[in-house]
Amino acid sequence: MKHIALLVAAALLVAACGGRQNEALSKKSSSGKTQEVLLAANQGQYSGAAKALLDSIFKQPQGCLPQPEPRFDVVNIPVSSLKNTQMYQMHRNIVVCEVAPDNPDRVFISRDRWAEPQVVVEVMAKSDTSLQRLLRRHEPQIIDAIIDAEHLRIERAFRNVRNVDLMQRVKDKFGFQMTFSEDFRWATDDDGFAWIRKETKDISLGVLINVTPYKNQEQLSFDKIHNRLDTIMRRHVPSPSADGYMGTERRVDFETRKVDFKGSTYCIETHGLWRLMETTDRMGGPFVSYSMLSPDGRDIIDLIGYVYAPRFNKRDYLMQVEGICNSLKWQ
Repeated sequence: MKHIALLVAAALLVAACGGRQNEALSKKSSSGKTQEVLLAANQGQYSGAAKALLDSIFKQPQGCLPQPEPRFDVVNIPVSSLKNTQMYQMHRNIVVCEVAPDNPDRVFISRDRWAEPQVVVEVMAKSDTSLQRLLRRHEPQIIDAIIDAEHLRIERAFRNVRNVDLMQRVKDKFGFQMTFSEDFRWATDDDGFAWIRKETKDISLGVLINVTPYKNQEQLSFDKIHNRLDTIMRRHVPSPSADGYMGTERRVDFETRKVDFKGSTYCIETHGLWRLMETTDRMGGPFVSYSMLSPDGRDIIDLIGYVYAPRFNKRDYLMQVEGICNSLKWQ
């Protein structure tokens, strides 16, 4: 979703898969758990101030979750183990921190080097001080590269078990495509709206799709988006006992930022919490939304993915609905 810029002079080099598609198809599937990072860093680079910085980047609590969960699960190995062991090279997300006097002081991001899908981030520094400077400077690009790769894995995994009829129904109604697995069902719809969800005895995942005509740029301001999310939820998602409705939790700050979204000229990503309002039903959880202008400039599309998993950690489930939203493809 968030494209990584090629910064040759500034130190960030990106090797996208592009013309390597045929090569990637012949590679083995990557391993590892959702949002797990294999950190190849020797003891000198994973101790003291450097370790504190790396942990603050990769292990800090992910925002807008009901209970603390780390942004990533980190497995540390020496750099030599990565270079000499094929098993480690198969991991889905690899971050290499290497210090040597002849290193170029640059960050390289490549895809599908040893396995597919895979992202490999190499932080090549001349000194420990340079390593920490590069990590601070390029933290957003590094995190976005890993998150983009996780979104792509969700989409690819769902392709193998996709709900073809549901996907066609989305395409017929809205004119764009999204990838849903076979355990998602069409819950309800309305003019310019659809609610698609997965229900089990333990969890509930859902995606709300809402399309309204574009009138002016104010529709994509933070306040207008937040109010529109509440309106969409209140109008279309009742509580189980039917005396309440879903709404955003305003007592907790949203995390809102402008992002690149393929094909859209303007998109705002919002993370926050939702809960049921005006009811005795005690339900809530995290949500993510993408509010964007359609490529033809005619419509505002709001995609809202939510999670209800009261007895489980929510981070990986939230990644699933993020992946569904990011699977959108325009006609």
